[in-house]
Amino acid sequence: MKLPRRKFMYLAAGIAALTTGSRTAKTGGYPTRPVRLLVGFTPGGGNDITARLVGQWLSEHLGQPFIIENRPGASTNIATEAAVNAAPDGYTLLFVAATAAINATLYENLNFNFIRDVAPIAGIMRIPNVMVVNPSLPVQTVPQFIAYAKANPGKVNMASPGVGTSVHLSGELFKMMTGVDMVHVAYKGSAPSLTDLIGEQVQVSFATMPASIEFIRTGKLRALAVTTATRSPALPDVPTVGEFVPGFEVSAWYGICARRGTPTEVIDKVNKEINAGLADPTMKARLADLGGTTIAGSPGDFGKLIAEETEKWGKVIRTANIKPE
Repeated sequence: MKLPRRKFMYLAAGIAALTTGSRTAKTGGYPTRPVRLLVGFTPGGGNDITARLVGQWLSEHLGQPFIIENRPGASTNIATEAAVNAAPDGYTLLFVAATAAINATLYENLNFNFIRDVAPIAGIMRIPNVMVVNPSLPVQTVPQFIAYAKANPGKVNMASPGVGTSVHLSGELFKMMTGVDMVHVAYKGSAPSLTDLIGEQVQVSFATMPASIEFIRTGKLRALAVTTATRSPALPDVPTVGEFVPGFEVSAWYGICARRGTPTEVIDKVNKEINAGLADPTMKARLADLGGTTIAGSPGDFGKLIAEETEKWGKVIRTANIKPE
């Protein structure tokens, strides 16, 4: 079922309000000292790779180091809580992914409210997840995988970087729409989950493209399909899941937020610089090489995306009765 319209409108309005910040605060020559960019995942995954690209761009163009600080754990909630408890001065930023919208429904007793406590700054990119298997698995296509999983109930292990990640929820949606039985195995990040997939400890993952694409290109993993509605230019010969499971569509996304109350001038300055990076041919090419499509826009645009994703994944979580581990 859908979120009640009243609740959805509250989410959308709440996020839009967060972008206003304090219009009277003085930011001086921000930034005048190093800025921390918190990432709620371990190094080496798609989130971390993208955060480092954006952090490098901001460092070069705003004149101060943007230091990546990995704070993995609790499905990114540790990093988010650290960000919302930081001073609202723009010197602690938060790298966010679809997990943030998922957690809004998945966790009932958080020490923060993502919609209320975080101010969107800028979206970075949307990316497909990729349904990948170990090459030793005797399947070449999505229909073959479905047949194999149904013939081996409870014997197919599905890896993810953690409960509530877009990788996890992609697999849960696949299970709902196909009726296959897969055992979810949660890891503490993309890198260890893919290491075990390559090592045949698990059989499948709906991995983010930045984390998995080099393993696909080198033959260490076999891509069965991408999760977006259309094929990815980065893997043009790989079909979509929706070609075999009509209506299936998932895309991960990345962006930057700050604590609510961060001055509008700071938010607008970082937004402007991120958008400039997304328009830069070199940066755009590097993100495209990771399989991403840039989503430049205003803080309000990014807030709208967060609200829409919160509604979508809330439905999946309630239908599948997913609980945090």
